[in-house]
Parts: sequence; structure tokens; C-alpha cells
Amino acid sequence: MANPKLFQPVTMRSVTARNRIVVSPMCQYSADDGLGSDWHVQHLGARAAGGAGIVMTEATHVSAVGRITPHCLGMWNDEHQALLTRLAAIIARCGAVPGIQIAHAGRKASSQVPWEGGKPILPQDGGWVPLAPSALPFVPGATDPHPLSVNEIATVVGEFAATARRARQAGFKIAEIHAAHGYLAHSFLSPISNHRNDGYGGDLAGRARFLMEVLDAVRAEWPEELPLWVRLSCTDWMQGGLTLEDSVALAKLLAARGDVDLIDCSTGGVSPEQQIPALYPGYQVPFAEAIKHQAGIATGAVGLISEPTHAAEIVGNDRADLVLLARAVLADPGWPLRAAKTLRAEAPLLPQYQRAHL
Repeated sequence: MANPKLFQPVTMRSVTARNRIVVSPMCQYSADDGLGSDWHVQHLGARAAGGAGIVMTEATHVSAVGRITPHCLGMWNDEHQALLTRLAAIIARCGAVPGIQIAHAGRKASSQVPWEGGKPILPQDGGWVPLAPSALPFVPGATDPHPLSVNEIATVVGEFAATARRARQAGFKIAEIHAAHGYLAHSFLSPISNHRNDGYGGDLAGRARFLMEVLDAVRAEWPEELPLWVRLSCTDWMQGGLTLEDSVALAKLLAARGDVDLIDCSTGGVSPEQQIPALYPGYQVPFAEAIKHQAGIATGAVGLISEPTHAAEIVGNDRADLVLLARAVLADPGWPLRAAKTLRAEAPLLPQYQRAHL
């Protein structure tokens, strides 16, 4: 029996993954001053050994002020690069393609880690002033973010490029720009958080200018033969916010560039006032399906996908090109191996573990 499409290889530019299962970026909040540790190596190494085709790092931040929390991963200096090199190597050694998500938290920076409450940390309590397109705090009581000047925007764009260069040198084969979940690039895109009246605000083209400049700068450092992805929040789930129609229009702009290979389709995160109608397995899949077919660009589906048959249906019915798993592989690093058994597919099993798959 032929392998289901979920377990067939997929090629983007010069990179081929053994299947279409992606370990989605999942923040571990376990770094110090941006520097990861053996925790990150064992965490991602286990999931690569578990059979995924592509394994992404958690959000890897371009500057200290761009971190969500004081314990987020970063790669803004050479010391950080050494750990990320280990991460890329262990992922590749276990048979997966190493990918990195490059991020800046924007106005959601300077927060506690989730298990401590996730509340804003004020500067007088050891936090810092976040950066944003407009001086609009994410939640009441947070420090008003510093609205970026045009020159400061150029500096942040350069930080994205520098992180991409380090990522290339570290051995990563896929880079993803995080433009979702209310972080900096998304906060430029969304009219909820972007009230600028200069060339970085206004209509969708103006609000997308920051993202386009980041992509230009990253592509200057990221080789043509390597794939570049963008994660979008395809709706803000709020009146006056981004809609699916906006995201299709933006995806068409990204597709027309010719240097973006996939849209990683998530939703929400720009405001705690969002109203998601219902949470159910695959609730974000329709966004990936619409963008894939209306914008003519490959997409990844993410969001409460946990059952092998569901993942296989999404890819098999051409609703998305890849599925990205988070909670499912957090709970079970060997989810792809279990899925292969369920779907009677050829298991992506390392030879050292073959005795476990009898």
C-alpha cells in the first residue's frame, strides 16, 4: 500500500523533508539572557528522533528587548549561535530538517513566563520598555510601548537580518518570520495595534511595509536555495481587525515576491479582547485552505490537530501542504511513529530504535 500523502516526502527549493509533519515552534521559557541549554537540545532532539519531517525551534528573538519573557531564546550574538548550532545538528542527526522561527515580541515583550502568571513585568521590577508601531499597551497596566521611529524600524529590520545570518551559519535549512500572535510584525499588520499615519500605517500595503522590509533584509542573508516561511495570524477575531480577506490579499503579495515558500496559518493574539467563536480540532484549517487556493501559495495548517487520520485528511485532501503539531508532540515526541502505525505508512524510524517498532 502506498504511503498516505502525510508520509510522502516534500521538497521546497533544495530542501527535502521525509514527511509533511512539522514540529511547530513552542516556547520553552528556559533560556537565560537568550542563551539556551541542554534542555533545548534534548527537547528538540527527541522530537526529531520521533519521526517528524521538519522540526522548528521555538521563537528565537532578534534582540534582548524583543523577547517575550526574560527566559526566551535568542540569537543576537555569537554566544547564542553556538547553542543554536548544536540544535540544528541534533535535529539533522535524527533525520529531520532543522528550521528556525525568527521573532520579535513587540508590545507583548517584558512578561512573566506563563507558569508565573504571564503578567507584564514593569521596568522598575526588572522588565523593560517594549517596542511597537504605536504606543498602545497589550493589556491595561502594562508599560506603554515605545513607538518606533523610522530610523529605529531600520535598526530592528537589521536585527532580523543579523539573526538570519547566524541561523544560516548555524546550519538551519528553513527560516520562518513570526508575523502572528500579536508580536511585532503582526502588530504592524493589524489595525488594532497599528495607529500610525506614516508610510508604515494606514492601508494594508502600508501596514505590511515592515514585514516586507524584514523579508527583503532576511532574504539578503538567507540563501536562495533555502526555503523562507511566514507565520501569519489570518484573522484577529475582532471587529476592526484583520480578516481572512485581508490575509488572502497579503498572501497574494507574499506569493508575488517569489521568495516566500509557505504561509504558516495561525490566528489571533493581537488583543486579549479577541472572541474566538469555538475551539475544536482543526479550527484554523479553513484559513490554510483558503489561502492555499485563493492566493496560490503553499500553506501549513496548525491548531488542535492531534489525530493521525485528521492530519492525513488535511494533507490528503489538499487543504494544506503541511501540518504543524504543538500540543500533540509536546505530549508524545513519537507522535509521527504512532501515526505511521495507525495509517499503515512506512515509519520514519531511526535504525537505533527499530526494535521498538515490531
